[in-house]
Amino acid sequence: MGNASNTSSMFASTISKEHDIMMGSLYSVFCILSFVGNCLLLLVAYHKRSSLKPAEFFIINLSISDLGMTLTLFPLAIPSALSHRWLFGDITCQLYAMCGVLFGLCSLTNITALSFVCCLKVCFPNCGNKFSSSHARLLVAGVWCYASVFALGPLAQWGHYSAEPYGTACCIDWHAPNHQLSALSYIVCLFVFCYALPCTIIFFSYVFILLTVRGSRQAVQQHVSPQTKTTNAHALIAKMSIAVCIGFLGAWTPYAAVAIWAALGDATRVPPAAFALAAIFAKSSTLYNPMVFLLCKPNFRECLYKDTTMLRQRIYRGSPQLQEYFGLNSQRNKDTDASTRFSNGQQENYGAFLNCAENTALCQVPEPQKTACILTGSTSTEVTVSPLSANPQLNFL
Repeated sequence: MGNASNTSSMFASTISKEHDIMMGSLYSVFCILSFVGNCLLLLVAYHKRSSLKPAEFFIINLSISDLGMTLTLFPLAIPSALSHRWLFGDITCQLYAMCGVLFGLCSLTNITALSFVCCLKVCFPNCGNKFSSSHARLLVAGVWCYASVFALGPLAQWGHYSAEPYGTACCIDWHAPNHQLSALSYIVCLFVFCYALPCTIIFFSYVFILLTVRGSRQAVQQHVSPQTKTTNAHALIAKMSIAVCIGFLGAWTPYAAVAIWAALGDATRVPPAAFALAAIFAKSSTLYNPMVFLLCKPNFRECLYKDTTMLRQRIYRGSPQLQEYFGLNSQRNKDTDASTRFSNGQQENYGAFLNCAENTALCQVPEPQKTACILTGSTSTEVTVSPLSANPQLNFL
């Protein structure tokens, strides 16, 4: 009975119901946008799979980890937040926390690998050009193994998973380091190898990239090197990768700061609302990757446009009502294109006669007024002439 009571109190929300409802509503928006965006990105990547570049494997892997977080966390977090307590028991809590750590660390390690590969491509092209698709696949597998070590650690009693301080979700037990040495060592290793080290690699990678791109631009401006396309491509790679990293690190840094505050200090003094707000920022990280690459990467954007065009055509072919509507619009466009323009700048539309067999009302179009210019000395006079005859050559004669 005592254990049941402790579990019940552990999974009860410690923030106000209004804040829980706001959190559940935000999670619902994040879930929809993340699911749609990452699915679109994976669809585009699937359609252009034969032409994928090695660096784009990390974009796809990042989208997979974001989609995994979306499908495993949001369906449990949303109803719990709206119900003002965790609804799914202790075992599901452990699995929820493991998935959150696994996919979160995978995303962070993945953008670290992406920044490193971009640095090789831009700053050290002799080495970067040797980086192939097989190397990218091996590095992606290494990313998942690296994240799995820290995600499975608490299940092997290195650290602990428990309910979040605000009660409606689960993650690492941030109170355990205050009284357990193994839990403290896990938190320290997690912070050093899964936050500080990746951030350092990302920072120096993009510093080198920015310096290299800046030097290339100066060389182009001084006409030392004509490779403007290469310089522009390097600049685009740098901008998109930096945008993803800033978005991801901006989302996870508040949670890392609050977690270290709780782990190395007195966890009871950390307000539950601070963890709740940090968790909202952390879960928004699943939105940035598809937004950046679908909107800013030209070949992804072009492929997405082709996919949506093909989808519209399939919907149009499968719906008679849409066929009739779009058929009428396309016929009107053809009629407009078939019109002729006379010397007085007025437009005469002959396209209306194309449907005479179907609708006689369309044939009742007044005959156009023709004008001609008569030159008399140094002045010209514009007069109206009779309508076109059946044989246009007679009028010209």
